[in-house]
Amino acid sequence: MGRSGSVMSAPTAVMVAAYELKNASNWWDQIDESPLWQDRIYHILAALFGIVSFVALVQLIRIQLRVPEYGWTTQKVFHFLNFVVNGVRSLIFVFRREIQKLKPEIVQHVLLDTPSLAFFTTYALLVLFWAEIYYQARAVSTDGLRPSFITINAVVYAVQIAMWLIMWWKPLPIVVILSKMFFAGVSLFAALGFLLYGGRLFLMLQRFPVESKGRRKKLQEVGYVTTICFTCFLARCIMMCFNAFDKAADLDVLDHPILNFIYYLLVEILPSSLVLFILRKLPPKRGITQYHPIR
Repeated sequence: MGRSGSVMSAPTAVMVAAYELKNASNWWDQIDESPLWQDRIYHILAALFGIVSFVALVQLIRIQLRVPEYGWTTQKVFHFLNFVVNGVRSLIFVFRREIQKLKPEIVQHVLLDTPSLAFFTTYALLVLFWAEIYYQARAVSTDGLRPSFITINAVVYAVQIAMWLIMWWKPLPIVVILSKMFFAGVSLFAALGFLLYGGRLFLMLQRFPVESKGRRKKLQEVGYVTTICFTCFLARCIMMCFNAFDKAADLDVLDHPILNFIYYLLVEILPSSLVLFILRKLPPKRGITQYHPIR
C-alpha cells in the first residue's frame, strides 16, 4: 500500500515541478506584457542615461573652466557628444510610449536610430584621437586622418538617410532588415577601429619606460578603454544581427522592456560610464598640445 502510494505520488511530483518550472519561465513574458513594468523599466533607463549625460556635461564644464583658451579640443567635443547622445536617449525612453504611436512609422525609426549614429560618431572621435597620437609618435603625417574621419561619418549618415527615405517611400521588411544589418556592420567597423588603433597605441606605450606614474596610468587608460569599447561595439554588432532576423530580439518595440534594459545597459550605459570615469582626469593648464583643437 505504501509502495503503491509512493508510485502514485511520483507523477504528481513531476507535474508539480513542471508547473513550477513553467511559471518560473513565464516571469519574463509577464513583465514584458505588463504596461506598468514597461513604464518602470523604460523610466529606469531614462534615469540612467540622464545621469551619464549629466556626468559628461559636468566634465565638459570642468575642462572648459580649466583651459578655456584652447577652444573645442577633441576631448571637449567627445564629452559634448556624450552629453547630447545620452541626453537624447534619456528623453526617448521618457516618451517611449508616445514615440511608439507616432505615424508614419519612419518617424519612429529616425528617432530611435539617430542616437545610435551619434554614439558611433562619439566613439569614432576617440579612435581618431588615438590614431593621431600613434602616427605623430611615429613621425608619420596625420593630415589625412581628419578628412577620413569626416568622410566615413558622412558615408554612414548618407547611407542611413537613404534607407530612411526608402522606408518612407515603400516600407518593405527587407529594408528594415538591411538597416539593422547596416548598423551591425558599422558597429563591427568601430570595434575593429578600437582594436587596431587602441591596440597599436597600447603596444607602443608598452615599449616606453613606465617608471613614471603618469605614463603607467596612460598605458592602463588606453588598455581599459580599448577593451571596453571593443567589447561594447562587438556586442552591439551581434545583437543587431539577432535583432534583424528574430522578432523575439526586436529592440524597437514596447513589449521587450527586459531585453531593451539588458541591451542598453551593456552596450551604452555601462561602457559610457566606465569610459567617462577612466577619462575623468583634467588636462594640464599648460602644454596641452596633445589635445588638438577641432578645425
